[in-house]
Amino acid sequence: MTYQEAITYILNIPKFTKKNKPEHTRLFLQYLGNPEKKLKVIHVAGTNGKGSVCVYLDAMLRAQGKSVGLFLSPHLVKMNERIVINGEMISDTAFVKIFEKVQKAVGRMEEQDLPHPTFFEYLFGMAVTAFAEEEVEYAVLETGLGGRLDATNSVEHPICSVITSIGFDHTELLGDTLEKIAGEKAGILKAGTPVLFSDGATGSNQVIEKTAEKIGISCKKIGKNAFKSLEIQNKHIAFSCVNAYYEDITWRLYNIGVYQPENAMLALEVMRMLFQEKGALIAWKEALEQVIWQGRMEEVLPGIYIDGAHNLSAVERFAESISKVETGGSAGNIILFSAVQDKDYEQMIACLCNCVNADLYLVTQIMDKRAEDTRKLAEIFRRYTKKPVLEKSTLQDAWNYLSEYREGRTVYCLGSLYLAGMIKAFIKEHLE
Repeated sequence: MTYQEAITYILNIPKFTKKNKPEHTRLFLQYLGNPEKKLKVIHVAGTNGKGSVCVYLDAMLRAQGKSVGLFLSPHLVKMNERIVINGEMISDTAFVKIFEKVQKAVGRMEEQDLPHPTFFEYLFGMAVTAFAEEEVEYAVLETGLGGRLDATNSVEHPICSVITSIGFDHTELLGDTLEKIAGEKAGILKAGTPVLFSDGATGSNQVIEKTAEKIGISCKKIGKNAFKSLEIQNKHIAFSCVNAYYEDITWRLYNIGVYQPENAMLALEVMRMLFQEKGALIAWKEALEQVIWQGRMEEVLPGIYIDGAHNLSAVERFAESISKVETGGSAGNIILFSAVQDKDYEQMIACLCNCVNADLYLVTQIMDKRAEDTRKLAEIFRRYTKKPVLEKSTLQDAWNYLSEYREGRTVYCLGSLYLAGMIKAFIKEHLE
């Protein structure tokens, strides 16, 4: 089995299986020898920010001297990005080794007429198997979609549950109100496992709190008054914590997203709960400063930023960030945008036109079967702005235009994680 053969197999999984119930994932884990039971699991769900909270936790746990496995989704460029062990993406060789081990377990399941694991189940099984084989102590698991029915929710005894900010996304699956969506996210709560969550709308807060009360577990809401944003300078955002536990430390993140202190604060409170000691605060501070989170307000080239914002609440936070920071583009801003068909992209576009000071909108198409047509996206932009709107059918064409006509403007690329991944891959192939 070669690495490319393993990748091709995984990518083809959706063609011959369907969504399985959580009971199936638990059975799958049994066939793997229940590797998850060897791990101290921190389980993270939410609409926006869950990946950020996961990478912040990973960095601080390693600064604490712990060995850590990190399971993320989706990947931007390479599938290995989803399985990280002690800060390093799994190698191609290790990927193939774990793939083959999981494949043998799947073969035994199929002999018993059990359904094949889904794409996400398979990768989740690979991740926890890899973590157990490397004997990591902690595993930080990001849910793929929702929470209640997510494959990661098959872990029966996590040491902590975490819920980040809740907004509208995947409404066709999770519900059309914040309360319904919060109910799906709160589905990760379990008896004996404390939960920490980001303060949100009153209705979604109440769903989480009532679920925790019903189960009988500790529930802590981390409000926006728990920290104070100080400044955005030199592509860093600084904040302080209100609680005296954190002393007078100024915390810095290598990111200009105004929403990131909220994510970092949630991660810090998880660490404080797990390790009730002050000796590691400086180590945590230094760890957070060094985190570079791909595809989230990431400066990939001077004056060119990519952001994974792909729903309205994320785009609103993006717009808020841009309104509060000067990133160096003296000639103005350009928005490069694309989206998939099942997103509420009209509201996203309206927000970009109404709330971001841009003088040009560039629409391109992502390489995915769900990609929305550039003409349709451009038409919507023209409903909401009088500024120029240009269509470029490929990323290559869009990049060629930017190279010739950017003229000192700052470029922000958003609307889809697929777009972020395409740009990362394009830069690696053509510009590095």
